[in-house]
Amino acid sequence: MIFDSHMHTKFSTDSEMLAEDAIAKAASLNIGVVFTEHFDYGVTNEDGEFTFDPAAYMREYKNLRGDNVRLGLEVGLRKVARAVNAAFIEQADFDLIIGSIHLVDDLDIYYPEFYADKDKTTAYKKYFEQMAAEAAVADYDVLGHIDYICRAAPYDNLEIDYATFAAEIDTVLKIIIERGKVLELNTRRFDKTRAALELVPVYKKYRELGGRFVTIGSDAHRVAAVGNYFERALTFAEELNLTPVTFCERRLEKL
Repeated sequence: MIFDSHMHTKFSTDSEMLAEDAIAKAASLNIGVVFTEHFDYGVTNEDGEFTFDPAAYMREYKNLRGDNVRLGLEVGLRKVARAVNAAFIEQADFDLIIGSIHLVDDLDIYYPEFYADKDKTTAYKKYFEQMAAEAAVADYDVLGHIDYICRAAPYDNLEIDYATFAAEIDTVLKIIIERGKVLELNTRRFDKTRAALELVPVYKKYRELGGRFVTIGSDAHRVAAVGNYFERALTFAEELNLTPVTFCERRLEKL
């Protein structure tokens, strides 16, 4: 069974999705789910801090957990958060830990402030350099959405453009592979044909360097997004000879 290995329910500050609704939608698609609730140290929005109570999470969802439902976590990777992230992970028996870059230089890259006075090359290099630095030391199983910066970047061409950033991206990929971690294939932007095409050289290089596995995740925050564009993602992975996997009790599980 294929798993949607990245989604957020009401335990994430930016989501109100109910676990039961996500599970029902996934069942209709014949896929499993991994909930990966947000913990991003020191980050807030209008709804509050990006944190939750791991004990309450496990207690409320324990009866949902099983062969088709896993309980995970998405942590924001930053130097200032390293020790806090490690302590948070120890509070519960998570199935999967996604490590993601949401802030660079302690600025949220979803908002314009980060991009002020930066051209695309400067902004994206900072993003990949921080990704490499944190991927090398953090506790995680899967590196999340490598193209996250493309979601809100203000440039005319917001795609990664592998040729321009090959040195920085290759450094990230080598670290993932050397540490035995997995690269996520996030389908959030697969509604855009160009977004998927621009990722091909990134994942092709991942395979050439020795990467074998990907998790597939919709990054759903609402029911309608669960399992979005999975057929496209599965074709993408097959064409690049990458094997979709998920995790259970933090152990890689082939599908």
